[in-house]
Amino acid sequence: MKWFGRKSPVVRAVLGVPRWVKARFDAAQTTKDNARHWAAAEFLSADAEADPAVRKTLRTRARYEVQNNSYARGIVSTLANDTIGTGPRLQMLFDGEDLNHAIEHDFAVWAKRVHLAAKLRTIRMARCQDGEAFVLLGQNPNLRSDVKLDLQLVEADRVTDDELQKDDRSVDGITFDQFGNPRSYKVLKSHPGGTDSFGTDAMTVKAENMIHYFRQDRPEQHRGIPEITSALPLFAHLRRFTLAVVSAAEAAADFAGVLYTDAPANGEADAVEAMDSIQLERNMLLTMPGGWKMAQVDPKQPVTTYGEFKHEILNEISRCLNIPYNIAAGNSSGYNYASGRLDHQTYYKSLKVDRSHIEEVILDRILEAWLNEWRLVRKRTIEDCDCRHVWFWDGQEHVDPQKEANAQAVRLQSRTTSLAAEYARQGKDWETELEQIAKEQKKMKELGIAPEEAQPDNGKEQKEDED
Repeated sequence: MKWFGRKSPVVRAVLGVPRWVKARFDAAQTTKDNARHWAAAEFLSADAEADPAVRKTLRTRARYEVQNNSYARGIVSTLANDTIGTGPRLQMLFDGEDLNHAIEHDFAVWAKRVHLAAKLRTIRMARCQDGEAFVLLGQNPNLRSDVKLDLQLVEADRVTDDELQKDDRSVDGITFDQFGNPRSYKVLKSHPGGTDSFGTDAMTVKAENMIHYFRQDRPEQHRGIPEITSALPLFAHLRRFTLAVVSAAEAAADFAGVLYTDAPANGEADAVEAMDSIQLERNMLLTMPGGWKMAQVDPKQPVTTYGEFKHEILNEISRCLNIPYNIAAGNSSGYNYASGRLDHQTYYKSLKVDRSHIEEVILDRILEAWLNEWRLVRKRTIEDCDCRHVWFWDGQEHVDPQKEANAQAVRLQSRTTSLAAEYARQGKDWETELEQIAKEQKKMKELGIAPEEAQPDNGKEQKEDED
């Protein structure tokens, strides 16, 4: 039997005797080599770190970059187009089919009247360059729809605190209750940067009439910052490097040649005025002054690393948004089939997460408010719509439709998927599609057309995979 003394770590741990533990993390050490790198690191809360002044600066710089940088503009607009597409489509899951079709039809008509898809794309762009977006649910009597509910987009600059009436539980215009739920929003009647903004008059909007859409990166964070915040310095480097290359090339192109001499100062060479210019003509034979030579300026622009630099910096910029390089740059010349599909898998997963967030924060809130008014207009009694509906989005196009069709047929034959799941991949309602197929088959039978059903070419696909 092995005995331990009182000073043994095992005995001290059993007896609960406190002991000093000396641990070390390299990243927690401040040395003369890393002091400047970590000088800006501060111990601040989420709201203190993103205070109104900081968020205002980030918003203005992000907007400036998106407006003046074609890459930034393309990345933001592409992300919004890929996320929203042509807009979400509603499918109700009540027991009565007539009720489901009525709600789906009326909601689709209303969505077109209020331009729901376009506003959702604007909201997604605002989250990327502004950090957040606000949607005010109100009544529009001029709306050409039986349901007068309308969506008014509010810029983040208008939601701010009134310094004279600031509440202790308020975070830059948003007042919260004791449980952290939004209670009201303080919205300025005009944009503080507008030409008609001469005062700070604000209105108070109840939380049930306002939708706040942003990405919460930290616990207890109540306002959003632009998603491209970490890429803003990189956008500046990209533009500066491009302008420097162009400026150097232009400066070199301004001179056709330069006169120089190997003779020392006060040496044997004809006198030539400094900075004097010579008019040159095409196919002209030229003689130089005695002791002088003529050389063409070597522009050395663009440098050999110019393309590589743009590739790497665009790849780093797009990483904060989970966008593949070929989508950010609009160039897939360096991709093959396998690498393109692999990079897009992460991108498509990110789009699914964004769409799920939009459904929870925006679409479900809009549907609830719309149904409350629709049931009054139509005089219909419906149950609670929680978990009784689903949203369909545009499907992702496959780079090889034939392979995807064959794989889909194999999945259906092996019963590893369903028609609902396969149609959902394409952003379609399986009931609507089957009804349309039945109509087409009935019409073809009336016209005496007997189409042959396509069978999957598994052997050809297998051979291509082996190759």
